[in-house]
Amino acid sequence: MTTIRTLADDNLRYLEQAGHLLAALPDEAYAAPAPNHLGSSVGAHLRHCLDHYDCFLAGLEAGRIDYDARRRDLRLEQERMAGIEKLNQLIAGLRAVMDRADTRVVVKMDCGDNEDEAAWWTDSSLRRELQFLISHTVHHYAIIKMVLTVRGLSVGPDFGIAPSTLRYHQGATACAH
Repeated sequence: MTTIRTLADDNLRYLEQAGHLLAALPDEAYAAPAPNHLGSSVGAHLRHCLDHYDCFLAGLEAGRIDYDARRRDLRLEQERMAGIEKLNQLIAGLRAVMDRADTRVVVKMDCGDNEDEAAWWTDSSLRRELQFLISHTVHHYAIIKMVLTVRGLSVGPDFGIAPSTLRYHQGATACAH
């Protein structure tokens, strides 16, 4: 069974993957809007991911994670070094979670319905939210990869690829030999 330690470690690997990318990325490639009408910048997508991790960690003690309470700090979108600093803070916060037991939490996320805000709270668990963060992060990393690829910048082959897809490709490669 997947443990909190395993899931926290998996999340750490994704945050560290972003750290490696940012260390090599020029400032202008971080903050500039994507070319060819692809939408937001690398910094905007990364900030969005970091906001979710921040909400997760902020709500953990109370057992109430409010993903709508994102800070949306524009510095994290526009300043690569601010993104790196926030990554390092979140990495430290996730390391502190590794030895926790799986606990029940309630989670708030506006999904677009018109119900009363109180109805937006849903039962979950620490394990499930760590799984959500991986899925959400990989999704945004895939967009970041597209934005950078259109600019002619390369990222690692595993960047923005879901763990199940990586395992599938590894298995297909092993079968081909």
